[in-house]
Amino acid sequence: MSEIQNPTEEPVVESTVEPVAPAAETVPVAEEPMAPVEETAPVAEEPTAPAAEEKSSEEVTPEEATPEEEATPEEATPKEAAEEEVAEEEPQAENLTTPVATFETKAQVVERLKELAEGDEEVTRQELDSLKSNFYRIHHQEADAAYKKFIEEGGNAEEYTPAPNLEEADFKEQMAIIREKRANQAAALEQEREENYQKKIDIIDKIKALTENPDEINRGYNDFKELQQQWNDIKEVPAEKATNLWKNYQQAVEAFYDTLKLSNELRAYDFKKNLERKTALCEAAEKLADETDIIAAFRKLQQLHQDFRETGPVASDLREQIWTRFKEASTVINKRHQEFFEARKQQEEENLTKKTAICETIEGFNLDELKTFAEWNALSDKITALQAEWKTIGYAPQKMNTKIFERFRAACDNFFTRKSEYFQTVRNNLNQNYALKLDLVEKAESLKDSTDWKATTDTLVELQKKWKEIGTVPKKYSDQIWERFNAACDAFFAAKKETNQGAHAEQTENMQKKRGIIDMLAAIVPEEFEGDLRAKLRAAQEEWNQIGHVPFKEKDKLYKLLREQMDRLYGFANQNATKRRIDRFKENIKNSVGNGNDLRSRLTRQLEILKNEIKTYENNLGFLNLSSKSKQGNALVEELNRKMDKLRADMEEVKAKIAALEESK
Repeated sequence: MSEIQNPTEEPVVESTVEPVAPAAETVPVAEEPMAPVEETAPVAEEPTAPAAEEKSSEEVTPEEATPEEEATPEEATPKEAAEEEVAEEEPQAENLTTPVATFETKAQVVERLKELAEGDEEVTRQELDSLKSNFYRIHHQEADAAYKKFIEEGGNAEEYTPAPNLEEADFKEQMAIIREKRANQAAALEQEREENYQKKIDIIDKIKALTENPDEINRGYNDFKELQQQWNDIKEVPAEKATNLWKNYQQAVEAFYDTLKLSNELRAYDFKKNLERKTALCEAAEKLADETDIIAAFRKLQQLHQDFRETGPVASDLREQIWTRFKEASTVINKRHQEFFEARKQQEEENLTKKTAICETIEGFNLDELKTFAEWNALSDKITALQAEWKTIGYAPQKMNTKIFERFRAACDNFFTRKSEYFQTVRNNLNQNYALKLDLVEKAESLKDSTDWKATTDTLVELQKKWKEIGTVPKKYSDQIWERFNAACDAFFAAKKETNQGAHAEQTENMQKKRGIIDMLAAIVPEEFEGDLRAKLRAAQEEWNQIGHVPFKEKDKLYKLLREQMDRLYGFANQNATKRRIDRFKENIKNSVGNGNDLRSRLTRQLEILKNEIKTYENNLGFLNLSSKSKQGNALVEELNRKMDKLRADMEEVKAKIAALEESK
């Protein structure tokens, strides 16, 4: 608050324009509703930060003190200061603290909009923003609930299609009607201000007319007071004309009082009443210091300033004192008001910094490095967490709030679009494999009743080979299509078995032979075995291969038992063989006189090749785990795991050789 510069000027209050209430950010509505949070950009609409309008307090000076004329006991000439506002108020923003309703359904929001559109009730910006926020909040909650229900009922997240927002067209229509209605109201208000301006011009002219006839001015005092009341009853005029209008009015009033001859008693009575009124206004302004709602306190202060200026003058010796008291009470509220918006501005800058950091984090993810489902889903979880963190951060500065939200949304959209494209490519491959296997199923089903045992057996065996060569299919079809294919093959071979009863006895005998081989291998203690264990195992494998078919139901179980023993014994043999090879390698490098750098380069290249092969098997294993839980899928998984174990053992051997080469230097 500036110091008092001119004790003759009318007090000027601070601007009565309050900060505009927060407006919900308008996010363009997509043609298709947003997908669940796992694979879409954030669904929450980001609201626009409130405009922190920080008006500096204008210079405040005491009311004009009019020098008293010399007066006789019979006739006094007091001058009553008819004070008026320096500038008409701009349209008041809706009160930030006005409570707004919270709705449970979108239909309730639309119904409320219809009431506002069709009724005469004043439509505030705050309520419109609240209704918009409620509508999209409810819509996204319903979308999330529908998605969760879809997943809980066994649906696939990649196939989820959100329901359209049916109420949105009606919502937008009512909003458009209300906006037009508010625009018409604003135009009507502007027209009313112009009319008020003309009315006040007429009042000034009438006061001048009263002043031009000094002989009749005393009898015109009541008319003058009526004109003053009319002036005070007329409120807003165009802001750009308000100052000059006030000056002209004040000059007319001063001219009237300069020629007015009233009794000292009447003047003293007016001064007394004005002092009582202004003292009450000072007390009211001082009580505002205890208001917890600074916005409400500031609004009340503006009305008190309006009342103070509309109240007539007090005795000249009290004018400075009463105005100083009122100004000091105003300074307290103005200071708190300024500090409130400065604190909010600082908080908004901090929010902008946090939101910018989140955007930079998401933009910094290298999506080209994501090669598996697990990697995409892991990063998806991180981005979902960042979306949740974003929602906890408040508004950014108004000029940046929309821009930072658009940047955040673009970063999220880019990720989820890329993820969707990756998943779609994988799905296309799975669907292509499904079509190929479905063709094999239909061929197998067409042969299940055949009695051409030899030709059909060969054909089915060939179909089974092709089946193994085809990759995985969508998980929801995997078991179903395998069961159909397996059932068709089983039906044919079961019929063939019944026809060839003699073959059953042979298969039973073969089963006993294979069990014998398994028992023989199980009895071997590798640490105590004398001779060439590998040769023994190869001979057992050769013998196994020469034995004919076994009962179909026992085939997989027997093979599994054989593999367990073979893996156990080969594991021991491989460890010994690896140790011997490493020992020979160490001996060779001791006796070698050549350049060890070439040997180390070859080993390093071999190590990289093994690492790449292991990574390829791991990716293939990931696809198998996601696409199939069938018996065939389990067999392929076991086979891949065995190959990976062998590659890892080879890799460790190469590492040991490199270490030995380093030690020899």
